[in-house]
Amino acid sequence: MGRIVTQGIVEISYSLKMDRLAPFFERFSLAARMFYSGLLCGSTGDQVSEHAGHLHVLKRGRLKITRPDARQLVIDTPSILFFPRPRLHRLHGPMEEGAELVCATIEFGAGMLNPLIASLPEPLVLPLDALPELAPTLQLLFTEAFAESPGRQTALDRLFEYLFVLLIRSAMNTHLIDGGILMGLSDLRLGKAIEGMHKHPEISWSLEQLAQCAGMSRARFAAYFRQVVGMTPFDYLTNWRLGVAQTMLRKGNSLKLTASAVGYANATALTRVFTQRIGVSPSEWLAGSIP
Repeated sequence: MGRIVTQGIVEISYSLKMDRLAPFFERFSLAARMFYSGLLCGSTGDQVSEHAGHLHVLKRGRLKITRPDARQLVIDTPSILFFPRPRLHRLHGPMEEGAELVCATIEFGAGMLNPLIASLPEPLVLPLDALPELAPTLQLLFTEAFAESPGRQTALDRLFEYLFVLLIRSAMNTHLIDGGILMGLSDLRLGKAIEGMHKHPEISWSLEQLAQCAGMSRARFAAYFRQVVGMTPFDYLTNWRLGVAQTMLRKGNSLKLTASAVGYANATALTRVFTQRIGVSPSEWLAGSIP
């Protein structure tokens, strides 16, 4: 176990067994809602949600996805198709044989500065045979989806939430995603610094303190963090703080209390950074963020 003393008074301990995904699920509420299961023969209506992404699981068949702002996508092997952020798209199955699939919306801080969601590609497409650890859960999902058992909707919603956790875990552990915060968390050195930022956004972190968490020099840490995560340590820290602030504000916390909890001297300082980064003030954002 390594230890670091920050600001002379706050002592933080790190463990290799620490759950590095836990802060995301503590700070951003995860909720899934299954909305389609069956054989798709033809086209769906437009799939879009203001506050959620979409997770489609193709069990068999050929699926075509059209989007107004991108080339069409064709999937002809059993796969997971995940749009992590709200994105207009339409699904098409062959008229004769159809495409067998199960679909759900995933609300996990969409429209908020959730760095995990922000780091995922749009869309994320993964063949099921590349995810053998998901097989038992997928079997349960398909069994439940194509039956008419009591409590089916609730069971499928919970299974989709569990599937999402497994998907993110697999992406981190097996480096399915090449870059972003999942790569940073899976790195033994960067993971310790990121863990510190996640657990203690109220600390006035310096580059020296973060580099010390990672066991690296300042220059090497700054360069390596940007190379792996895709942004500077302080850009990431600012985004994390504002994401936490968004969650706290949606839960009814005052701006003053929120500012203190995420490392800003007062409500005015938080409002200034929030407005610069988000484009609207906290009160304006809050008014338009409630589903």
